[in-house]
Amino acid sequence: MTAPHVLWLDDSAAPGNRVLGGKFGSLAEMTAAGFAVPPGFGITTDAYRSFLDGSGLAGEARALQARAAQAELPEVSALSAAFTAKLEAAPLPAELEATIRESYAELERRSGVAGLPVAVRSSGEAEDLAGASFAGQYDTFLWIRGADEVLRYVRRCWAGMFGTAVLTYRPDPGSPPPSDLGICVGVQQMVDARTAGVMFTLDPVTGDRSKVVLEGVWGLGEGVVSGDLTPSRYVVDKVTFEILKREITPQDRQHRFDEATAAVGLVPVPAERRELSPLTDEHITRLAELAKKIERHRGAPQDIEWAVAENGDVHVLQVRPETVWSRRAAQSPIAAPKSALDHVLARFAGTSIASTTS
Repeated sequence: MTAPHVLWLDDSAAPGNRVLGGKFGSLAEMTAAGFAVPPGFGITTDAYRSFLDGSGLAGEARALQARAAQAELPEVSALSAAFTAKLEAAPLPAELEATIRESYAELERRSGVAGLPVAVRSSGEAEDLAGASFAGQYDTFLWIRGADEVLRYVRRCWAGMFGTAVLTYRPDPGSPPPSDLGICVGVQQMVDARTAGVMFTLDPVTGDRSKVVLEGVWGLGEGVVSGDLTPSRYVVDKVTFEILKREITPQDRQHRFDEATAAVGLVPVPAERRELSPLTDEHITRLAELAKKIERHRGAPQDIEWAVAENGDVHVLQVRPETVWSRRAAQSPIAAPKSALDHVLARFAGTSIASTTS
């Protein structure tokens, strides 16, 4: 039986289906479990492989990956640039293009918004899985509108499989890169976030599993995952949900869609919000309770990306297993390495953020 080229997050066949890759497969699982995940569909790994086969690039792709495993960085960069240019110029099969256009139109119908802004996210087969992970190596593009632009950024996500960062990435020192990994491209309704960020169902610095740690900023969560804004930080007791610590960082900039430039970028935070906590106590508690439910559902500590819309609704944007502390006992706060938090946050970051004008 041929695998589908498009699979919706709320399809009964979606949870656990490897054709959605790690990131979107996790969101399908969260959707089936009743968590508030923005609607969307995945352009599957089967679609990606069919495109490579149909364009005659599959053999060249494998040869490139094999060569990159032995080459120095300058050669890898040159090989990557030449191949991604071919991939982005190759014709898309008419049937696949029609399916993607129809799926975006259906997402517009479901939302009731013409020209619906979507996130176009890479979801690799090795991404966000417990153990080895390629998270942070693939591309994400935000606030993409219209079927033509969706198709453009789907290609860019596919091309990202052959970017220098991916071709030179090794899950373990000295290990060769997997040679035949596929990628799904998720197309998901954007949340116009009032505030957003990440949360961990343990303390990412100390490994303390009795805590939920939240980090948030005004606007889109890119401000946290890219590291270009200092988030406010909250520590919550996982049993009583008492807010044990608040570290509020004044913020005068936020990532949002800017109508003046038709792009996502840093824009001013309204003056009345700049000194305030981006999260109310009510939302801190709701998010901590949500984190605990997700951890219980998945049976292990988790890293979770979230957003709170202007109307107060809480949305789950990404869920992945925690990997920094899951294989070792927690260390004391005094001896804890400061790099632990940076390592965890790096797993949320895509390598690109774009609008329809980029």
